[in-house]
Amino acid sequence: MTGIYFSGTGNTKYCTEKLVRLLDETAQTIPMEDNAAADLLSQHDFIILAYPVQYSNMPVMVRDFIKNHAGLWRGKKVLCLATMALFSGDGAGCLARLLRKYGAEIVGGLHICMPDSICDVKLLKKSAEKNRAIIKSADLKIEKCAKKIRQGRYPKDGLYFYSRVAGFLGQRLWFNGKTKDYTDKLKISSACTGCGLCASLCPMKNMVVESGRAISRNRCTMCYRCINSCPAQAITLLGDTVVAQYRFDKYADADDSTSIR
Repeated sequence: MTGIYFSGTGNTKYCTEKLVRLLDETAQTIPMEDNAAADLLSQHDFIILAYPVQYSNMPVMVRDFIKNHAGLWRGKKVLCLATMALFSGDGAGCLARLLRKYGAEIVGGLHICMPDSICDVKLLKKSAEKNRAIIKSADLKIEKCAKKIRQGRYPKDGLYFYSRVAGFLGQRLWFNGKTKDYTDKLKISSACTGCGLCASLCPMKNMVVESGRAISRNRCTMCYRCINSCPAQAITLLGDTVVAQYRFDKYADADDSTSIR
């Protein structure tokens, strides 16, 4: 077994590592952008594949990873794990449908609500106390899920037909254009100091520093790492002003050693 994840700001990384650790303390987890991810995928028959939902859809980077390694999925047993800030009818289902095209066997789907880390819009902002409560609920769900999996019972979040209808009517019908392709809409203000942190964090290598200032190209996968981490709060995407930022490593338990980096 292995866990492969795409994590924008730490939520999905945390959930994947926790679930994998509860199921097999010796199993490895690896970020999707790591060059060794494909090798690890080829070596294991049971995969926990995880990503953060974007409007009840998967990030383009995740779709590309699956398609670029199309020949490795046949015969693999996959548990699809989707993290979200509030709602996704079929977050795991989107992943499952694509994987089935390449011969994967979908054994289950798991939806985990985590604190919203988007920091250029005010929607879903909560207090530190409420964010900790959300993480505590997530921990409990993961622990219960791991216990059931050890008994051979897999969760089916997002895999039913009505889940697909809910995901389509609730979000994709209105917002599918935002997640259809990579975006070139990232905005960088004059507050940028050219520190280069965004470039080092970007999973798409979309950010570069030229003439002392960060520049975005047209391959942004909307993961929000740069926005959530910029010390000058100079980067935005959906909004125009950075609001109070949620950082996962600020709320996680110390012994989890979880960081967005």
